[in-house]
Formats: sequence, structure tokens, C-alpha cells
Amino acid sequence: MAQLKYYYDLMSQPSRALYMFLKLNKIPFEEKPVALRKGEHKTEEYKKIHPFHLVPALHDGDFKLTESLAIVEYLMSTQNAADHWLPRTDARKRAKLIIPRATGKPVDQEKVKKGRENVKRVVKDLESYFLKDTPFLSSNEITVADIFGACELMQLYAVLEEGLYESSPIVKAWMARVRERTNPQFDEANVMVYRVRDMYKKLAKL
Repeated sequence: MAQLKYYYDLMSQPSRALYMFLKLNKIPFEEKPVALRKGEHKTEEYKKIHPFHLVPALHDGDFKLTESLAIVEYLMSTQNAADHWLPRTDARKRAKLIIPRATGKPVDQEKVKKGRENVKRVVKDLESYFLKDTPFLSSNEITVADIFGACELMQLYAVLEEGLYESSPIVKAWMARVRERTNPQFDEANVMVYRVRDMYKKLAKL
């Protein structure tokens, strides 16, 4: 089987989540970083990789996948990934997993500010429903829903808005659990987030 080729930008939340998934499950792949900030995704050459000029994308030989959940499903079916990530045999557990819709685009601080009320509602739903009785999202074991969800919230962390979710002790503790369970891959995948955060900290002091 040809080696997997993974096209990604670590500023993209679904890219980070899938990068973590590949690394955590020790799935060999060829790294194909795509710098969105440089417009590398807008070229005609990249259109052959992803018809909508987005990240992430996965190629297995001539077989191409360009949607995050489809990539997870494919990897679960073809690679030796642990079942708890996306239960193969338990349809009810599988149906309960909520994976955030991912845009593949970098964080937009203005949208973050305008969407604060929406974020607060999401946090309330997380603590009152998805994390009400379990340490992870509707599960006693970590799943792909957790790494996708955590990567979404890390967008807020990047722009110094983590208070929107850390105001909930339950959600804050869940984020800490996800990071603990997935490190060092978590920090490796979020290295660009940490750099952007440092930049925003410096700007805040001006």
C-alpha cells in the first residue's frame, strides 16, 4: 500500500485534530504542510489535491479524501487505530459522538468577538449534556470528538479568549484531560496556536 500523504496547516483546527489522530495511532504518513497564510492552497496545483482549496486532505495512492470525518472513518477502517476513537461495533456510542463542523480556515478574531454569546451557549451545552456524566464527550474514553472539540476551543486560546470556556470548571477540566491524554502530540499539533498566542500577548502590551 502506498504511504498516506497528509496535506494540512496547523493553524486549521481540523488539520490539528487529524494530525494528532495520525500521530497518536502511530499511522505512518508523509507530511505535506500547506501554508494558508501564504496562499499555497489557492494554486491550481493544490486544486488537484482539494477541489475547494481547503485543508486537510488525505491521499492514499490514487484515493483522495477531503472531508475530516470521512478521513477519520477511512483511517478507522484501514489502519490499526484503537476502537475507542470511533467505536466500530457499538452503533449507539458512535451515534452519540458529536464532531464539530470544521471550516479548515484560520481563526478570525472579529468572528470570535461577535460569536461570544454563541460560544457561551456551546460551553453550557458541553457541561450540562456532553460532560454531565462522563469525563469525555458522552464517553468514558477519549474519542475523535474530544480531539476535534478541543482543537476548536484552542482557536479561542490562540487569541486570548480562553476565558470563554475556562469560566466553566467542567469544560476547563475536560480540556486539561484531553491534553494530558494526548500529549506530547497535543502540544506538537498546537505549536502554531501557541505562537499566535504569544503574538497576541505582545500586541496587547502595545
